[in-house]
This record gives sequence, C-alpha cells and structure tokens, in this order.
Amino acid sequence: MVVVRCGTRVAERYFNGADAATLHDVRSATKSITALLVGIAIERGLLPGTEASIADLLPPGVPPAQRAIRLADLLTMRSGLDADDEDPAAPGNEDRLDASADWLAFAAACPVRRPPGDRYLYNSLNAFLVGAAVERATGLPLRTFADRVLFRPLGITRHAWRRGPRGEGVGQGNLSLTTRDLAAIGELLRAGGVARGRQVVPRAWVDSVWAARVAIGDVDRYADSYGYLWYAKRHDVRGRPTTVHFASGNGGNKIYVVPSAGLVVAITSAAYGRGYGQRRSEGILLSVLGAVR
Repeated sequence: MVVVRCGTRVAERYFNGADAATLHDVRSATKSITALLVGIAIERGLLPGTEASIADLLPPGVPPAQRAIRLADLLTMRSGLDADDEDPAAPGNEDRLDASADWLAFAAACPVRRPPGDRYLYNSLNAFLVGAAVERATGLPLRTFADRVLFRPLGITRHAWRRGPRGEGVGQGNLSLTTRDLAAIGELLRAGGVARGRQVVPRAWVDSVWAARVAIGDVDRYADSYGYLWYAKRHDVRGRPTTVHFASGNGGNKIYVVPSAGLVVAITSAAYGRGYGQRRSEGILLSVLGAVR
C-alpha cells in the first residue's frame, strides 16, 4: 500500500516479498484507467464524444441491434448487452470472452438484452469495447497510446498490459503497474488532471468520470454510485460525510481518491477470487481516513 497526502508520499508498506519495483496485475482497476484514455482521446479530437454510437467507433460489423448503444452506455455499464460477469451462462460473460478466438466478433454476436441506458449491469465486455474504440480512433495499440499520453507524462516507465488473442487491447483488465505508479494515477486525478505542471487529463473529464451517473448501492455494498468506469462511496468519518472516488479490481486492488482530505491510497492485492480482498482494502482505507488530521 502507498498513501499520498497533498502530493507527498507519507506511508508505504510491502508484504509477501513484494517491493516498490514489483509490477502487479490490478485486474479491473484497469477499467478506470481506460476511462482516462477516453477523455484524452476526446480532448484531442480523436473520439467524437460520449454520445456517439458504437457503430461509428468500432470496426465495421456492428449489428443493427447494437447500433443504439452509445459510448456513454459502455462507460456506465448500461449497454443493455446480455453480458454479466457474475453469471457464467450469460452470452457475454468475461470467461466466455477470454476463451473466444476473436473478441470483436464475440462482442458483435452478443445479444442485446434490454434497451441501452436502461440498467446498470457490471461486465467486462463493455470496457473491452471502450478500449477497442480508443484503439480504432487513435490507430495505436491501447498500451502504446497509454504510454504516450498518460504513463510517460506521469513518469511511469515500467508496465505490462496483456493483449487479446488477435492483439486486441484489454481495456477491461490485466494492466500491471507498481503500487507507487498506481498511486501516481490517483494523485493525477486528485490534482484535477495535472501532473508535473502539465494538464494530462482534461479537468472537465475528471469531473465527468467521477460524476454520480448511476446509483448502484442496491447491488454493490462497496459503492453508492458509478460514473464513467469509476466508483464513488460516501463514508462517515468522525461524524463527517466523506466522498471517496475509486477504481476497483478483483482481489482488493484499489485506487482510492479522497479530494476533501487531499488523500490518495493505492492498494495492490493478490486475493483474487476471495471475498475478503475487497473488505480488507476498504478496511485499510477507513483506517487511514481515521488517522488523517
């Protein structure tokens, strides 16, 4: 874990043989980083905006039933696609996606279950399509675009990012970073998208990804709302309501950003597929919040 307060690293601790140089797969916390790439691409005129249909963003072959899906629907997990990572029988389940030989073809074959924008249903297929839209718009592999416009400006020089079976960008997960670099991404957002005196992510886009667009507290015990691939939850800290924005990955991997406290807490964890991972990370966050003066 790494704790940053007002831009200064104030606490750092590693366990089980890891150290500051260890690259760690942050799983679905990757989705929130993919969302940042969307904002950068829009600001540079490479993507038309969140209201665009996926038919205008993806390679030819998007079926008519999917053409009403907007980029905003993918970013808020409201595409309407029959994809559910908690249901192995769902046609768009992430394990089925991983096992397929062509991820774009797999996505095109996924049925539309409900009207786009109608209901939040978390699934990795949406975030994969977001990454695919960024790749097509930029003409670059997702990891190359990220390296040029996000990682290098932050001083992140070491990272690894899985590719799909046909070289597809994995916007939904499997980005490996050091815990310090994960914290640097959180600090970038806490600072309004500015790092090293440079506006890396547009300020308006930071506000957009954090906006409470969908209430999800009834289906997610760890969050109150969902923005553009970012979560938010309000905690009571010594009698004061405190909003925490966060990226979250399987196993307890987190980027917590608490603007009101000038605080970033980055946690990497290998408790993949184990229920205690998320609980433990939230407990660490609450302990740190309780110690902040």
